[in-house]
Amino acid sequence: MITHYGYIDGSGEYFIVIDSDKCSGCQKCVQQCPQQALEMVTEFVDLEDKNVAAVSELHRKKIRYTCAPCKPQDNQTPCVLACEEKAISCVWKPL
Repeated sequence: MITHYGYIDGSGEYFIVIDSDKCSGCQKCVQQCPQQALEMVTEFVDLEDKNVAAVSELHRKKIRYTCAPCKPQDNQTPCVLACEEKAISCVWKPL
């Protein structure tokens, strides 16, 4: 399951995208996030409970500001680089 955390508004599109099918639950992205925006949650994936990365509730509506210091427009953020499974990506399209 692919989950988009973020929003689209008059200033553009801002999302952290996590593919829970690819996520191994290693927590490397959580450990590398300097803003502490990521957490591990349990989701029902492929007929079983699985620990996967997710953006915390606190940061979901302000992802543009939370992730801006990591320069997500380059898709080279610490969380993306830490994910060996390529389960995380950024959508950063300001108008």
